[in-house]
Amino acid sequence: MRDDNDPELNGKYLGTITKDFVKVAETLKEASYQVRSRKFSNHPIFPVCKTEQPIGQLLIGNKEVKVDWNYYITYLDEFIQRKLVDEKSIEDFKKAYKDPDEFCCLFVVDEEFTNFVYIPYPND
Repeated sequence: MRDDNDPELNGKYLGTITKDFVKVAETLKEASYQVRSRKFSNHPIFPVCKTEQPIGQLLIGNKEVKVDWNYYITYLDEFIQRKLVDEKSIEDFKKAYKDPDEFCCLFVVDEEFTNFVYIPYPND
């Protein structure tokens, strides 16, 4: 987990991610619910990237759906195994993790920006 990201970049990415997010939010919310209800993890994470990346399983590809980003699904355990969240940071991550019924935990992977972003699900 890198902390050297410029928070100003957040705004740059938020626009394109938000535009996509409204199209995929229901699918991500359902996937998050399934991960938690089946007791795989209480901390589902959706890595998003415009190209292929190795974390998690592809859930929504930008070739199948008209979106800019590819959406993958995984959970905290894989981030720990890959040493993206180190042992000392696990409790901090869990404290920072927002309510998964209300927020989607995205892990944005791009050339200039790699970080966790929480986006609220649209209200029904």
